[in-house]
Amino acid sequence: MLGLSFSWFALAVIMGQATFLQSTRAGSLSSPKGVYNSSVTPASLPWNTYNYCNAPHVNAAHYSVPEDAPGATLVYANAVIRHHKRTPDNLYPEENALNAVAWNCSAMHQYSYGGGTGRVFHETYTPAWHPFLSEIWNGTCDEGQLTQEGLEDAVLHGKDFWSVYSDELGFLQTVNEDDIFIRTSTETRTFQVAGGLLAGMDSSMATRSFPVTTQPSPANSIPPAYPCPNADQIRDNFQSVPAWTDHLEQNAALQTRLGNMLGTANLSAWTSWYDHYFDTFTSRTCNGHPLPCNASGACVSVDNAAQVFSIGDFEYNYIWSAAENATTYTQLTFGVFLLELAHNFVLFRDGKEHYKLRFYVGHDGTMIRLASSLGLGAYASLRWPALGSEIVMEVWQTAEREHFVRVLHEGTPVPALAWVSLDGFVEMLQKQIPENVYQACTGS
Repeated sequence: MLGLSFSWFALAVIMGQATFLQSTRAGSLSSPKGVYNSSVTPASLPWNTYNYCNAPHVNAAHYSVPEDAPGATLVYANAVIRHHKRTPDNLYPEENALNAVAWNCSAMHQYSYGGGTGRVFHETYTPAWHPFLSEIWNGTCDEGQLTQEGLEDAVLHGKDFWSVYSDELGFLQTVNEDDIFIRTSTETRTFQVAGGLLAGMDSSMATRSFPVTTQPSPANSIPPAYPCPNADQIRDNFQSVPAWTDHLEQNAALQTRLGNMLGTANLSAWTSWYDHYFDTFTSRTCNGHPLPCNASGACVSVDNAAQVFSIGDFEYNYIWSAAENATTYTQLTFGVFLLELAHNFVLFRDGKEHYKLRFYVGHDGTMIRLASSLGLGAYASLRWPALGSEIVMEVWQTAEREHFVRVLHEGTPVPALAWVSLDGFVEMLQKQIPENVYQACTGS
């Protein structure tokens, strides 16, 4: 019976893919189902349409205070976002030949220097004579590098955030390190997005310094990076049943076409799921680059890309929300970050919190786990977290000095989390945290 139910689940997903494909077969990567070719959502679509290139987020034009308690005051917040647009983070075996347009990142200086020393910045350069030129594109960008357009999106994100939490609510008055704590992953692009956010909040930050906190790489909980072999085994198990393998078989023709065209046939990193194709296609379309064509003139079509995007949504929802034991997998791999969030809200509840706002900049793996942990997958299938994806957890104080939490996802209040007591929210987080995360991850 378990296998039968999984098969019906997989069938429903394939039907959902077909619906998505029908909406994109007109030759466009922009439709009511999603935008994949611009940071700007067309005016003909609702403002909160899923936009993979630049997710909807809180902004003054569409923000409203909670209706549950007129006169309540915002007193605390935690915000978590994904970084903005970047170059592909995965490379084809013959990457150079698959890029008709060079990747240019020379407009954005990438500073990296020790305090009190020369303000050095680095530029990427691959000489034409390099023996391994075939493995990287032409131009001045590295893999996984924030693009100039991604930085501009981050600045606008900061402006929109400030328009709500300072200009409209008066929650924050100035950008200062006493009120605002920022933590990122150890990836350079997340530092840069943090800088863009700060400059958007206050343009004078372009000439000022601000501390950004990271955790040690081997134990970092963003996106997460700490080792968890028991979680790895759970994932291996639920990716070996029909609910997963059926979708690979259903899309075998697409896999064969892409593998032969792009040189990825029989490479497990590319054939075991569609993550790498999703990344390499969206990174191109969001940054104004064409979908890849090989030397013989065979090209990835819009229909191919649309199918990959739909499959990617299925895979992310399955792994972190729908699969048997997906909840346990998410709790193990995200328990450390959830522990941090719970700690933050307990500090506030106990009157020991120093900051007004804790802001985190992470990755798609961060956002999908947080969305799943907050129960968003119980009401609708989760989608691949878009660039700039945002979850804000607000604490409001009523006239009676009671505290309630409201959660906003992509700028819109989550119905089931629109007004939850602070104690109830803390309890919800704590229930998602294994009693001993280290032992649960590594013990037998």
